[in-house]
Amino acid sequence: MKTLKVRGSDKDFTVGNVFCVGRNYAEHAKEMKSEIPTTPMIFLKPSSAVTRDREDIVRPSISKQLHHEVELVVAIGSHAKNVSPQDAQKHIFGYAVGLDMTLRDIQAEAKTKGLPWTIAKGFDTSAPVSEIIPASMVRNPQSLEIRCSVNGALRQRTTIDKMIFSVDSVIAFISTLFTLEAGDLVFTGTPEGVGTVNGGDLLRAELVGWTSISHHVKTP
Repeated sequence: MKTLKVRGSDKDFTVGNVFCVGRNYAEHAKEMKSEIPTTPMIFLKPSSAVTRDREDIVRPSISKQLHHEVELVVAIGSHAKNVSPQDAQKHIFGYAVGLDMTLRDIQAEAKTKGLPWTIAKGFDTSAPVSEIIPASMVRNPQSLEIRCSVNGALRQRTTIDKMIFSVDSVIAFISTLFTLEAGDLVFTGTPEGVGTVNGGDLLRAELVGWTSISHHVKTP
């Protein structure tokens, strides 16, 4: 089982399911030439994809185009089914920064053929995640800022209030379809600025003022 460190605690957070939200920032949907969704678009990664700080990101040999996507990650702390947006905060254990690494060429081929995105989104090392910041430390998650840089050059930057669907509404929506349990993670979507990374590149993702992760990219 994959585990993550928790700020201010000697206990680890054991990862369960990994839910992801696609196209949750309007400008990212536009850069991907995709429609802006009217309801959250959900997909899954296996928990085995989770990678901790300073572990390498490895591009599978089937792909030639690996993209970074920085995201706010929400850690679930308790059983949640059919919760309202107003009650969603009660089920949030904490927050982290993550990277939704994507095999863009494999995803594009899957879209063309009407196939699932599982390989493009769920391969080993495709879900780097930082330590978890307990929710009690974060006054307003919608004011948080995330960034991603490659070899020191800033690629992505946004505040969470620019999401199409807020953290609370995402948690509520997912809980109507899937039972959320303690240990689950929710990747809440990426802003514009996604791009290719190559072998030897150094990625840095930040939950600004709180925590960060750094990863080297390895390619075949």
